[in-house]
Amino acid sequence: MMKKLDVALLAYEGVQMSAVLGLVDLFGIANRFSAQLGGVEIRPVQIMQTRLPDQVYQAVILPPSLQAAYGEGALQVHGWLRRQQAGGALMCSVCAGSFWLGYAGLLAGRPATTHWALETDFHQCFPDVALDCAAMLVDDNDVITAGGVMAWVDLGLALIRRWQGEQVVSRTARHFLVDTAGREQANYRSFRPILTHGDKAIRQIQIWLESHSAEQIKQQQLAARAALSLRSFQRRFKRATGLSALEYLQQLRIEKARGLLEHTRLPISEIGWNTGYRDGSAFGRVFKEITGLTAGEYRHRFGVCCR
Repeated sequence: MMKKLDVALLAYEGVQMSAVLGLVDLFGIANRFSAQLGGVEIRPVQIMQTRLPDQVYQAVILPPSLQAAYGEGALQVHGWLRRQQAGGALMCSVCAGSFWLGYAGLLAGRPATTHWALETDFHQCFPDVALDCAAMLVDDNDVITAGGVMAWVDLGLALIRRWQGEQVVSRTARHFLVDTAGREQANYRSFRPILTHGDKAIRQIQIWLESHSAEQIKQQQLAARAALSLRSFQRRFKRATGLSALEYLQQLRIEKARGLLEHTRLPISEIGWNTGYRDGSAFGRVFKEITGLTAGEYRHRFGVCCR
């Protein structure tokens, strides 16, 4: 007889139901392959926010939300989640589902991820969490967090691999035509600079950089444009944007390079030059550091006009 592992999918108000039902289907197909090998069966159970059973599950999954449902005031759910973890349940989240674990106090002092677009909000809510929004999946043994809205696929495959083995995860991935190789959010992440910080001098520099980022710029020039000393400029820029001026400029240039790789047929060397890199090797190094891909890999994956 197959060993059965019950997994709770918390269908809270505002949950992304496609993720809930997608996980049910994913586990269902994996179970077919696992049965052929005499392995375990993963039994997903939808749990309503208003009806929380006493049973302790093998795992609890907090799916994503497309309605900004983060669970801040759901105290009954928070207590239930803490009891599940205390009883030995593997705690999992996808995208904004990490906020529910955070509000339950289950991520304090631990590594985790969430969708890159939620990074600032998450930091403000849970400053004691070691957040890594470049990662698609962070497995911290008894807590697994996944990043993007569609990262329920990555989480599901990770659980299949953990409980049903490599052969089952490989066959399941082939069935769904998905890649089992690890992905990174950095491949998809866009640079969206903060402009609502209230520092008018720094915001004017940010606006100026949008149309001058390809120029050879020194911090002293930026400080002079802002009518600040270099030291004051560096301090205020970091406080306002969360990045040093150099980091900000690199992010801005690479974001513009992404657009050129996606929508033009320009040679990569020319794209590097047009976005401010006079050294092609430096462009390649910085591009991969920020995106996790080479420029050629990025164009192959995301290029629109080249298909």
